[in-house]
Order: sequence, then C-alpha cells, then structure tokens
Amino acid sequence: MTAHERPAFGTRVAELRRRRGLTQSELALAIGRTASWVSQVERGIQPVNRLDVLRLLADGLDVALNVLQPEAPDATGSDGVPAAQARNDLDQARLVMSGHPALDVVLGHRPTAHGDEPLDGLRGDVDRLWTLTHSGRFAELSRALAPLVPRLERVSRTASREERAEAFGLLARTYQALASAFVRQNQADAAWVAADRAIRAAEMAGDELGVFVGVFRLVHVFVRLRHLDQAEHTAATAINALAPQAESNAADTEELSVLGSLHLALALVHARSGQRAAAREQIARARAVADRVGDGRNDFNLEFGPVNVEIQAVSTAVELGDAGEALDIAGTVDTSGLSAERQARMLMDVGRAHAQRRQLGDALASLLEAESVAPEIIRHHMVARDVVKELLLMAGRGASPELRALADRLDAMT
Repeated sequence: MTAHERPAFGTRVAELRRRRGLTQSELALAIGRTASWVSQVERGIQPVNRLDVLRLLADGLDVALNVLQPEAPDATGSDGVPAAQARNDLDQARLVMSGHPALDVVLGHRPTAHGDEPLDGLRGDVDRLWTLTHSGRFAELSRALAPLVPRLERVSRTASREERAEAFGLLARTYQALASAFVRQNQADAAWVAADRAIRAAEMAGDELGVFVGVFRLVHVFVRLRHLDQAEHTAATAINALAPQAESNAADTEELSVLGSLHLALALVHARSGQRAAAREQIARARAVADRVGDGRNDFNLEFGPVNVEIQAVSTAVELGDAGEALDIAGTVDTSGLSAERQARMLMDVGRAHAQRRQLGDALASLLEAESVAPEIIRHHMVARDVVKELLLMAGRGASPELRALADRLDAMT
C-alpha cells in the first residue's frame, strides 16, 4: 500500500466502521489493536500491508476481504465456501470424532473384535500417526485414524487393569496428533474437540505431563480461533502450575520440555496481541529452559530444545512486524536436526519476513525452498497460503510465473 493509497483506504475503513455502528475503541478491541492504531489507519498514516492484518481488520468490520481491499485475493471459492474450508484432507478424521466413539461399550457390550487386542501393534500405529503429522501427510493420517481411533477408544475402556493406563496414554497421544493436524489445516473446531479428549485421556492414564501437553495443544486452538484472552489464560495457568516443580533442580527433562513449550505458546499469544515486551520475555524464559534440555530430544512430540526456541523467536519477531530481527535470528539457526515440518515452518516465516520488507524475490525463494523440504506441509499450511496471497497482492499484474505457479499449487489464487 503506497502513501498515495492510504487516505482512500483509511476513508473506506472509517465508513465501514460507522456502518457497523462501532467506535474506534470498539473496533480496536475486536481486532486486538489500539484505538490509536485504528485512528492512524483511518487518517492514512498507518499502512496496512500485511494480508493477515487486512483479514483481521475485515473480520472486525464484518465484511469480505475484497470489500475492504478490492485488490486482495478472494478468500472464497466459486461456491462461496472459504478456500481453507473447501480443501480439507482430514474429513475422515472429523467423522471419526463425531459423536461418542464407543457407544457399544457404554451399553455394556464388550466388543469381540478388539476388546482383547494386544497393545504392541497399537503402539506402532500411534508412532506412525506422529510420523504422518510431522511430515504433513494429512490425507494418509486421516485414513489411518479412521479405524484406529475406535479401536483405541474400545481398548482403553476394556483393557485389563495392568494395561489400562498405557491404553489411555496411547489414546491421548492419538488425540494430540489430531489436534496438531487440525490446527495446521485451520480446522479449529475439530482441534478443540481433539485437544479436550487428549487432556481427558491423559488424566485417565495418570499421565500428569500428558495433561499439560493437551493444554499446550488447546492454547494453539485458541490462537487459531483468535480467542487470545482464552489462550493467554490457558497457557499462563498451566505455566504457573508446572513451573515450581519443573524449575527445581530435581526436575526431569520431560517436565522442562513441556514447560518450555508452554512458554513458547504464550510468546505466540503475546505476539499476536502486539505485546512486544511480554512476548520477548516468554522467549527469554524458553531459552533458559532450553539450555537445560539440550538438543536432540522430542519429548511428547514437541521437539523442544534450543533450536526450536530460535525458530519460535523468528516467528515471534515476524508476528510483531520486526522483519529485520527475524532474518538476523534465522541466519544463525541450523534446523537440519529437526523434522521437515519444523524446517519448513521456519522457511515460511523467513518468507513472511522478506514479504514484510517487500523483498518479493527473496520471499518467493524461501517459500520454494520450504516446498522442496516438505511439499505436502507447504501445500496445506495456512501460513504459506497467506504469504503467497500477500506476494500476489504486492506484485499485482507483475507477478512472476514462478509465483503464480506456486499460488496455483497452494490453491492461493482463490
């Protein structure tokens, strides 16, 4: 958005706000900004170049994105369904989670097919779920879950006393994987159900840390829903409960991994709400915890450690609009020891940082590198689509063939 375009855009925002009967303070509250920021936008002082901020403003004004900014890529398909909703490889998983998963057991009918099923095979099945989740192979994940979730639900209710805790533990890990996958595909309603079931299953297993991992997943659900007050409350409550024990000299590494991950989640919440100092404080606390954990661990599939903290520091800086800081941190990080998902995520954030600096070529190069590392993740991730749409918005008719081809692969043209 050029300086010449800002006044017209600001006038449009003011008109739409008045049409909704909102004051500047009320609109600011709805979108997590200050009344001063809204005022500067309406007066043409504050530019709004980022697609995520444009979308946030459009949501607060209750209008379609292209009503607020006609040049923005349309967020809906030809049938009027949001593009993110129309493309969803987890439909089978959603169906499996609909209703109660083991009604026959509730009625007292012990299933004969899987009631005495040994846990050995189920352990391998659950491990495979996380492999699929980390690699972003969501269609395969959905197919694998369709038979597995009912089996685990039945086994956990019918297992012997000796195996009951482990069965519920496997069920908790399964729902944690589901929650993670649903968040990445912007299916926050289903992710909320999965995270809640993960928390219950972990509690039934007697797995205290597993409960906190489920809470961690729930924080990300609230962030996706933009319920930042709920996200902050959930993360802070968990940190306050776990920190006294985890920060003691006797704490084991798994406790530290969970605590550090919660600090990173809270940093994201603060960054999304524009609380720069609070976000950086949480990153600093996560760094201190990560120094005690060390590299090379993947407790509870959180991949927490010093490298992951720096990846989150890059993401936090991008969220705060500090593109230069994000790129400086990214230049010091070696992600080769982490999963393809983590590597691709940092490359996406590097692309976002370049986009904020209007470095279209560098942004596109980062996204293409991310696609080469983890093509399935990039083609399903909301962040990647948003960055591509932002690049299309900036490039206009001058968009390169490579950018248009990537947009087509990501369904970012609709």
